[in-house]
Amino acid sequence: MGTDLNTVAQKKLKSRITKFKKVNKDIDEKNKFFNNLGVSVEVFLPTRDPEDEESIIFIAAVDGKVLYADYSYMEADAEPISLPIDDKDLKVLSETFQDVFKLNFDV
Repeated sequence: MGTDLNTVAQKKLKSRITKFKKVNKDIDEKNKFFNNLGVSVEVFLPTRDPEDEESIIFIAAVDGKVLYADYSYMEADAEPISLPIDDKDLKVLSETFQDVFKLNFDV
């Protein structure tokens, strides 16, 4: 039988925390780490049918610039459909959400 997935995840999390500590102490490590990092934020949209799910997934660079976005739609017991959002529609989304969401780490 294989390794318990929970144990593997705990070890990977511990390894990541160790890496984050290293990043916090060394500017070169920090630069190297953040040059390879991206951010995704999924916004779940209200739907008429609670069984359906609609969302927009924004993919951004570390500086917060949105690189692209996908629209996702799923009905109950069905596979989700994901569609890329073109630049024209991304501009509309940018205007819609610009004053609504801002990520802050307040620990």
